[in-house]
Amino acid sequence: MNSKTIAGWREYVALPQLGINRIKAKMDTGARTSSLHALHITPYTYNGEQRVTFFLFPDQHDDTIRIECNAAVVEQRSIRNSGGEEEIRYVIMTELQLGEHVFPTEVTLADRTNMGFRMLIGRTAMTNLLVDPKQSFQLSLKEMSV
Repeated sequence: MNSKTIAGWREYVALPQLGINRIKAKMDTGARTSSLHALHITPYTYNGEQRVTFFLFPDQHDDTIRIECNAAVVEQRSIRNSGGEEEIRYVIMTELQLGEHVFPTEVTLADRTNMGFRMLIGRTAMTNLLVDPKQSFQLSLKEMSV
């Protein structure tokens, strides 16, 4: 992204490296790092690299669609959750597709079962975006499907 792109306060995004073709995300300027709904997070080591597997249910209202993901761990980081409490989370690096734009971003893994969105896009992923709080789905690809 060479210039600022206008995004709505919520967008459908994809995480192609994780096999996620479509997930509704909220733009969260209050969060530094993006966060992704993940359950059954299982760490393991492969060829000396720390990795995690986890399950994701990308549709907030349909628990029949389950995606198993696998990613390298960047680090474990202390994150302040929405309740103000600190918790240790796994951080992964993955590509984020927002409209026609694809770029790498750090994502923390957290159980977001009781949250309104399965993904938050934090401000470090928004460096080339302007968020219009009056708009929704400005960059969402129409052909994106689960």
